[in-house]
Amino acid sequence: MPAFNEEHRLPDTLVGLRRALGELGVPCRVTVVDNASIDDTAGIVAGAPSGAVPIRLLHCAERGKGYAVRSGVLASDARYVGFCDADLATSVDDLEQVLTLLAGGADAVVGSRAHPDSVVEERHSPLRRWGAVAFRGAVRQVVRTVSETQCGYKFFRGDLARRVFEPLCCGGFAFDVEVLGRMERLGARVVEIPVNWVDVPGSRFSTVRHGWQSFFDVASIAWRLRRVEIAPALPIVGLPLPQDVTGGAAAAGLRP
Repeated sequence: MPAFNEEHRLPDTLVGLRRALGELGVPCRVTVVDNASIDDTAGIVAGAPSGAVPIRLLHCAERGKGYAVRSGVLASDARYVGFCDADLATSVDDLEQVLTLLAGGADAVVGSRAHPDSVVEERHSPLRRWGAVAFRGAVRQVVRTVSETQCGYKFFRGDLARRVFEPLCCGGFAFDVEVLGRMERLGARVVEIPVNWVDVPGSRFSTVRHGWQSFFDVASIAWRLRRVEIAPALPIVGLPLPQDVTGGAAAAGLRP
């Protein structure tokens, strides 16, 4: 979980996330990456009460959401690794399905607000909504098989995630585009799932300050990946969705 000046939201977020992870019944851990915060973000994490789901604090001095997420992913040796935003705008109540999909053969499971079954409650301005439409159009030159790249709710096979995040160059809000673009070029099996998403006040993204930079970053990503051929996506055959995945997931050897 990348965190920049999140001292006010983190206490409730950590409670909710640890509860959801604890219900899976498998070994897991929350890693919070303090992205050069100037408030008490680090203190909140360090002072969190102990529990069944441990919390680790990392520091990333290079400011940028992409850099923070990269630091957390590369510091993990888990079989599966993922990230979510500190505001928990995306509900984490479907983590059991995410785990089942990964254990069943998916290389990545990504939340998509564009999924027809998603429930999205947003309060964005018309400018930001139109900007999002234009951004998705620009993204199609990099990522062709994922309908929505920017939802902060993504989970991966750990070894593949570390392979993709290691050469990551984009440290801004468009880093997801580079991650998914690199995965697509490796032929990764990516599954989009619907999400329950609520526009939580206090977003760090500013249409005016960050919008133009995101378009520039997408163009830069497209240039970097221009000569990398896109491999055919590997099929996902017969992904099971049992009522209880915890036994199979534990047998798969999940590690914190």
